[in-house]
Amino acid sequence: MAFTRWDPIRDLLAIQQRLDRFAPGPAGWVPPVDLHETPDRYVITAELPGLRREDLDIQMHDGQITISGVRREREAVCEQYHRVERGHGSFSRTFHLPVPVDVDAISADLRDGVLTVTCPKTGEPAARRISIG
Repeated sequence: MAFTRWDPIRDLLAIQQRLDRFAPGPAGWVPPVDLHETPDRYVITAELPGLRREDLDIQMHDGQITISGVRREREAVCEQYHRVERGHGSFSRTFHLPVPVDVDAISADLRDGVLTVTCPKTGEPAARRISIG
């Protein structure tokens, strides 16, 4: 018989991750996001299935980019849900970009539920609303 040392922190973190998946707090839900950097740009990729362009808002201000939006509640009429894992409601994610980006050259594209925001590095910081193509 082998004994394993109990790690209460590991167990608490695992429970917290499970709870965050189903009850992410006041934001409603949190979409998964990747942010990577190349020598000439930052690229943000967010999984946003079921959202339309008009459900999203992207803002750039003081070196921070914020992606926010809302997933509408399901309109299905049913007597009882047996499982609900897809969150709905508002969300907002903000990322600090340490190198100034060319605000006028930022582009965003939403295809097949994946939002890709490209932020070319350069120039002075400025504020701007980014339209989604």
